[in-house]
Amino acid sequence: MTTAHLILMVAAFVFSIGALTFFMKRSAVVALMGVELMLNGVNLILVEAGQLHHNAQGTSLVLFVILVAAAEAALALSIFVILYRKYGTLTLENYRSLKG
Repeated sequence: MTTAHLILMVAAFVFSIGALTFFMKRSAVVALMGVELMLNGVNLILVEAGQLHHNAQGTSLVLFVILVAAAEAALALSIFVILYRKYGTLTLENYRSLKG
């Protein structure tokens, strides 16, 4: 088994753990951590693809994804603070009434 296969298997494992976390947990913060795990799994695949093809496009795209993920996490956490102050909980089921 080559190093590329091992890295792709680790990336798939990290992505699947993130997807399971996102879909199974009821807390908004834990669901956000699941999304971040999924993004990190994709980042591993992009870096490995860039190394495999001997170019820096995968790595540059990873930097952009990290930038967007940081902005998304900051925005989501600020929304969570506002929702916690208003409702007193971060359980996602309580926020279904906020749909348009």
